[in-house]
Amino acid sequence: MTTAVSPIESNPTASLTGRRGLGDRAFAGLALLAGLSVLAILLLIAWSTTKEAWPILRTHAGQFFFTARWAPSADHYGSLALVYGTLLTSVIALVFAVPVSLGIALFTTELAPTWLRKPLVSVMDILAVIPSVVFGLWGVLVLKNPASRFYTHVAKVADHIPVVGRVFGLFGGKANGSSFFTAGLILAVMIVPIITSLTREVIATTPQNEKEAALGLGATRWEMIRGAVIPHSKGGIVGAVTLGLGRAMGETIAVALVIGASAQVTSHAFAPGYSLPSIIANEFGDADPLKRAALIACGVLLFVLTIVVNVVANTIVQRSIRRSRGA
Repeated sequence: MTTAVSPIESNPTASLTGRRGLGDRAFAGLALLAGLSVLAILLLIAWSTTKEAWPILRTHAGQFFFTARWAPSADHYGSLALVYGTLLTSVIALVFAVPVSLGIALFTTELAPTWLRKPLVSVMDILAVIPSVVFGLWGVLVLKNPASRFYTHVAKVADHIPVVGRVFGLFGGKANGSSFFTAGLILAVMIVPIITSLTREVIATTPQNEKEAALGLGATRWEMIRGAVIPHSKGGIVGAVTLGLGRAMGETIAVALVIGASAQVTSHAFAPGYSLPSIIANEFGDADPLKRAALIACGVLLFVLTIVVNVVANTIVQRSIRRSRGA
């Protein structure tokens, strides 16, 4: 008498393969759903904000995009001064934050002793989660007045230098503690932990054999870092800087407290100014319908600027990766 054997019992490998195939398909479906949900959320944000900003875009689009005057009392809403303030404060922040962040990351991964490395990493992680309003209050209560005195001393020296005087000279006969430069300094302090943490993680992925090979060929510690660590980590460092730039461009409360609330395009870094996020925070509460639409349009413009910056940075990262693989 013969007993029938099921296909699963006769071929247990097929059963295992079937279960794996089902799990793979389920995981692929969930991953696809997650990716599409992010895209859907972005499209929903873009659609809803553009809809709210449509009154100003329909009737004053040329004025909004191509003029710098922001005068709600005259129903004149120009965004160029706000875009200028956003970009200028972000650039100032990067000028100070990137070298400091890169130095801290290299020190903690390549030079610091073990007993010092862990406290430094912990401090950076703590700084990264401090609320932005705390930095803004620190800027108003602690940094503003000393900064004003320091700007005055710098301006007196810079006024006699032809080109430098246009940037660091006195604005309207005095240097203001609430200015583009102060906002840039606050942003620099805020983005240093972000750039440092990401840069440190990227540098830590450098293969140990590449570093040992450079040292074995007679390179100094700095030459090893310059020849092995930096080229391997360049793409990741650019990505870290991009995330820091995105945080700087979108920061609201801290900048609103120290930038000075004056929409203008000027070459003086010590002059008061305005940025896209700060003007939304300061003026949204008492806005009439047209002004409200203009402020929401500022948010749409900031959204577009952030996307453009991220696309450009991603292009740079991918090009750097291709060059590294080619080398």
